[in-house]
Amino acid sequence: MTVTLARPDEKTGDMPAGMEGLVPQLWQTALQDALNRMSIFQDDSSTKVNLSVKILKMEPPAAGASMTTTTAAKYELINRKNGDILYTQTIDSSGTVPWDYAFMGVTRARESINRAVQNNISQFLQSLDTVDASRPMFPTKTASK
Repeated sequence: MTVTLARPDEKTGDMPAGMEGLVPQLWQTALQDALNRMSIFQDDSSTKVNLSVKILKMEPPAAGASMTTTTAAKYELINRKNGDILYTQTIDSSGTVPWDYAFMGVTRARESINRAVQNNISQFLQSLDTVDASRPMFPTKTASK
């Protein structure tokens, strides 16, 4: 599994200054934890995949009473044996924290980031129900007739 920030030409929004190194690491930790809890990927499966996540946007609030962070990430599952792209999707999410969650604005902002990432990962995991490894979205080879 890899989690990276989008290149400037791929971004769909901003990234908070100074968090460029921290956000992918925290996202990967949260995603790994969620995958482990759900036991989605089996070590003894005949199909081995790589999961790639590219963070396209992370826009936390600058200030406010109620704080909302919006985020977007592109997820790809790639068959390690043949390079077929089994799944690719960009997921947008948000996380809102009400004004009465905490007195300190920085605490509300941080929690809104946590909720936005958790919601993004949750939507990704829910969308995995549609993945059929025998029918890749983008096969690397076309079948000959």
